[in-house]
Parts: sequence; C-alpha cells; structure tokens
Amino acid sequence: MNRHPVRWISAIVLGVPVTLLGLAVAATVALSLLPLNWLRPTLNEQVSRALQRPFAIRGELRLDWSMLPGYRLPLPILRAGELVLGNPAGWAPTSDEHPPMIRLERLEAGLVLPALAGRRLVITRITLSQPHAELVRRADGRNNWTFAFADDERPAARHTPEAPGWTVDIDDIVFDQGRIHYRDAVLDAELTATLDPLAQSIPYAEIVGRNREGQPRVGTAAADYLFGWQVEGRYKGEPLEGSGRLGGMLSLRQGNQPFPLQIALRSGDTRIRVTGTLTDPLELGALDLQLALEGRSLGDLYALTGVVLPETPPYATEGHLVAKLARPEGSLFEYQEFNATIGGSDLHGTLTYASTEPRPRLSGTLDARRLRMVDLGPLIGADDHAPDAETPAQPPGRVLPVAEFRTERWDRMDADIRFRADRIEHGASLPLSDLDTHIVLDSGELLLDPLHFSMAGGALNTTLRLNGNHSPMHARIDMHARRLQLNQLIPAPGSMQDALGQLNGDATLTGYGNSVAALLGSGNGEIKMLIDNGLISRNLMELAGLHIGNYILGRLFGDEQVRIHCAAADLVLRDGLVRPRVFFIDTETATIEIDGGVDLGSERLDLTVDPQGKGLRVFTLHSPLYVSGTFKNPAPGVQAGPLAARAAAAVALGAIAPPAALLALVAPNSGQQERCSDLLQARLSAQ
Repeated sequence: MNRHPVRWISAIVLGVPVTLLGLAVAATVALSLLPLNWLRPTLNEQVSRALQRPFAIRGELRLDWSMLPGYRLPLPILRAGELVLGNPAGWAPTSDEHPPMIRLERLEAGLVLPALAGRRLVITRITLSQPHAELVRRADGRNNWTFAFADDERPAARHTPEAPGWTVDIDDIVFDQGRIHYRDAVLDAELTATLDPLAQSIPYAEIVGRNREGQPRVGTAAADYLFGWQVEGRYKGEPLEGSGRLGGMLSLRQGNQPFPLQIALRSGDTRIRVTGTLTDPLELGALDLQLALEGRSLGDLYALTGVVLPETPPYATEGHLVAKLARPEGSLFEYQEFNATIGGSDLHGTLTYASTEPRPRLSGTLDARRLRMVDLGPLIGADDHAPDAETPAQPPGRVLPVAEFRTERWDRMDADIRFRADRIEHGASLPLSDLDTHIVLDSGELLLDPLHFSMAGGALNTTLRLNGNHSPMHARIDMHARRLQLNQLIPAPGSMQDALGQLNGDATLTGYGNSVAALLGSGNGEIKMLIDNGLISRNLMELAGLHIGNYILGRLFGDEQVRIHCAAADLVLRDGLVRPRVFFIDTETATIEIDGGVDLGSERLDLTVDPQGKGLRVFTLHSPLYVSGTFKNPAPGVQAGPLAARAAAAVALGAIAPPAALLALVAPNSGQQERCSDLLQARLSAQ
C-alpha cells in the first residue's frame, strides 16, 4: 500500500461517493417500503415555521418507484395529496370565505438518485393537480404573496466555488387545469384566470409569423406555447375579459430563453392585443411584443397603464413594443414604427416612455399624412364633440370656447415630442399644411416652440406657453404671420382671384384662465396687421359670412368691388379690452379710420368707422358708422352727428399713435407697389 499511494488515494476518492450513493439508494428503497405519513406533522411544522404561514399536507405522503420517459431505470416518485399553503399571520383563518393562498389536489416529483453524488438534487418532473391560487392585496397595500421567512430559514445565497453547496435542477413542471383568483383593493380589481394545457405545443414562430429570412417576425426564437388561458372580472372598476396562450412553467425560470406570450384583452371600450416574448420572467427583465390597441379615447388608457394621454376621438394603433423592465433608474418602453388612426387623422412614429423620478417621461417623433384639427379639439379646449358630464356645453350667445383645458394631469408626466403633419384639415375656410412643432411638457408647463404652419400661401410661426401649475392657468403666445394670401384665406370666384393682396402680422398676448374665453378675456398684449394692395367686395364679405363688413361696404361703396391700397392695424390689448392705436383702410376712393374698442371678456363691440373721401367721389353715407352689440349678435348702424368732426378725430388718433412699428410688416421684394410703406412713411413724417 505504501508503495502505491496514488492507487490508494484513488480508491478512497472513488469509493466514498459510490458508498454514499449506495447508502442513499438503500435508504430510498427502505423509505419506499415504509409509510411516510408519520413524517407529515414534522414536515408541516418545519415548512410552516420557515414560511411564517400555515402549511399542511392533508393527504397521503408516500414514495413509489416508476419508469419515466428518457430513463432506463425506475426512479423514485414522491407523491403527496391535498397540499394547502395559508395566508400570512394576522389574516383571517382559512375558511370558505377566506380560502388559503394555494391549494393543490396532488403533487408528484420524480428524483434522479445518481445526481446526489454530485451534490445535485435533480427533479425530473413536478406534476401539479388542480392548482388553485388566491392572491389578495388589501387597501393598506399588504398582500398575501410576499413571504416573510424566519431568520434562520431564509434561503441561502446561490453557492460559489469558494462556498460549494447543493444545486436544484427541475427538468419539467406540468399541471392540469389551474385557477388563479386575484383581488386588489388598491386597484379596485377582481379577476379570475384559468390555465389549461394545450392538446399539443405550438411553435412560437407559427403564432407571430416569420420574416423573409425565416426568423420570427417579433423577437427571437422562444420556447413553444404550451398553455392556454382565460381571464374575466373587473380592473379599476371596468369590466375586463381576455384570453391567450403562454409557454411552459419551466421556461419561467430560464432567464436566457424568451418566454412566449399571446394576449387579447378587452376593458370597457378598450381592446389590447399582444404577441411576443418576455425575457427573464421571474425578474421581469424585458419585453419584445407586437402591440395593437383600439378604443374610444386615448385618455382611457390612463386607468390601465398610468400613462397620461389626451382625450381624443376613437383610435386604433399597432406597432412594435420593446421594454427594459429591470433598469435601476426605472422601466423603459419604446413603441417603435407604429401606425395609428385618431378619428380621421393618421399618425406614424416612435415613442419612448421612461418610468423615471420624479415624473415619468414621454419622448419621440410623430408624423401625420392627414391631420384633422377636430381630432385635436379637446387638447386645445375646443371639443366639437357632444359635451359630457365633465365638459360643459357652450353657453348661448357666446362665441369664444369656454371648454376648459384639463391641466390636472399635466404635472404627472413630462414629454418631449417632435410632431409634423403634411395635410391639415379644419374646414374649407382655413387652408393649413406642413405643421411642424416641438412639444415640451415639463413640471406641468406646456411649451410649443416652434409651432409652424404653412397657411394660405404663406407661413404662421408661433411660440405657445401654457403653465398648468398655476390656477387659473397662465398663458403666453407669440405669433408671426407672413405672406398670407387673402385669395386663399377667403376663397373668391372669377377675376378676383389674382387681385386680392397679402397679409402680414405679429401678435404677442398673455393671459390667465382655464379656457380660450377666459385667457382672451383677461389678456394683455399687442396685435399688428398689414394688408398691401388688395381687393374686396360686398359679395366677398357675404361669401366669408362677415356680416359687419358686408354692412359697412354696402353703406360706404354700394355693391362695387373696392381696391385696397393698404389696410393697417396696431391694436393694444389690456385686461381683455382691445383698442386701436392705428387702424385704417386706404382705398382708391377713401381712407377709413376705425376707433373704439372690443371687450373680449364680455364679447361686446363698440366700434366707430369714419370714412374720408378722396376727390369728387360721392358717398352714399353722410355720417359715421358704428358697430355695437355682441360677437354673436352684432348691431351695426349709422352714427348721428357730423362726418367732419369724426374725421378730425381720426386724424388726431394717427398723431397720437405713430405707425412706425407697422413698417416692419411691409414685405420686401413682394413685386407689389408697397403702398402701405408709402402711406406709413407719410404718416410718420407728419408726426
């Protein structure tokens, strides 16, 4: 022996595990020949103490031997009947009204004895019969699926080379029909789900489809679908029902292989369809899904997802959703290359939602081939749909919209979105196209900068800021209109198409209030407009529905067309009251000065129109005009008193308010005579 130490050591190294294996086999055979029910009280007590909740094996406990597929020798099978796992301490005792958390009719587990020599517990298959789970969360947030282990029974950390230990491998988990009953007082939810094994497995690519390369159209290769499921009940007070397929229970443990999902849900008017994979399901690692949604309004998704979206007309969308759920800084969702319809509008793009602190953030790009402004009406406080309980009807006699901006959710999410639209529809009278805007929502403050439209052959550039953190809301708008063609703003027939002029203007307004009417009624700012070398007629006013202009033109010029050399307005807005510093229309036959005021708060008019004739032109009017009444029901008429006195007042008005600020609106190199420039320079020289 001393001359062959290597053989001696080898004999010991090989002999010890063989001996241990033999003893284990002998012990297992001996146990299989003895009834194990005498172990149940000890097992029940030990497991209950470790899990800090009642556990009991109520049925028979025994060890049998059986042949299993893939093995040449019989394997020991541990069988236990009627297993019950109760609720945490402090909950009501188990009863028909308060069922246990988990109940199994039977459990079977096959063991591989040779693996014990390598410190491995290999279970070939766990078979669960009639599993039933009751998952409950109370109003105080406590739930029955969170385990409080006893300090000395807490599961040990996974073994390392420095601290070798036992490992557990499970080859398969199967069950017949399972049932999960979920009650959540926090979410006002009560759902019942049933799971059934499929008659045969379905390959993942067969459900999601294949691309041209033969790979799954969504995600990567995943395990097969093995189970079907159904769910019904309510979620956040809304009825919910659905069905779908999913992978096997064992693949839930395999973080490196995607777990297949197929979901079809309906909650109220909202429908959700999902097909794809979940990576590392037990750790909620990542999602790779084809997602389709449709419903009554995007705003309804807040109850289901917590994502703040505007109220909209009916919508439908489909795209590729990729999510990283295990990020330390918060989950990240990216909805890639989706197509959507909202009302009569279509949208395309990619959006990213980050669940960050202190608020989640939505960012991305959106493009639309066709955008109907009516579909965005609720977003700007001008909903054209029938009013509901939260949206008051427009009061009779009022023109400016009173529907309130819904700012109560603005501080729940930040946003940074670039939005473009090729074609914009807002009735036949407002030709808009080529929308380009950058939308930023930060801490309840909404900023659109820039907000650009191509409009009537020209451009409208705006910066809009709405601060929803104030009550009432504060707002500021800076607007610049350039080269707007009047023949497109007010479509005209026949020969008038080439004669109408162009409009340039600037406006800066601030106000406070929670509706368009309130903002304008409290507004302060300035408005400047200039029309150069235009043409207008009474018929054109009728076409545009401008009854006040129709009346004035008829009084001043009869039914003739009137060529406008220049129309200029420099208006000041103070506390909702608009007054002109400069407001005149210079035509080939007269110069018309306009004075007075417009109260945007009460929607009342108080304007005086004073014409000054040129040459020998004889007017049909011998006194100034006035316009009073309301926006809804204006009351124009003839002002009593001499015309000359009013004309003198108009000249004095021009002296008080220099027109120099309007010169910046004269379009250079427009190809026109630029009569406005000459007239404004002349008035400026006369100061």
